[in-house]
Amino acid sequence: MKKAILSNWSFSRALRMVMGIVILYQAITTGEILIGLAGLLFTAMAVFNAGCCGSECYVPLKKEPANSKEVTYDEIV
Repeated sequence: MKKAILSNWSFSRALRMVMGIVILYQAITTGEILIGLAGLLFTAMAVFNAGCCGSECYVPLKKEPANSKEVTYDEIV
């Protein structure tokens, strides 16, 4: 767990960490709970290297069926 947290730091991960810390500081100074929750979210996303949609954020390629036929259209005037 410690190795996963301390490795693979990218620019976006570091940016989320900085944003989370700044948001948490702002929440503490103003006393806003909802802003603090947003800061915790950004900080947790950076610490655990998670994105908004979880660990798998890709759309599988849609394969066309092998027996697809070409469609022809008739123009109606």
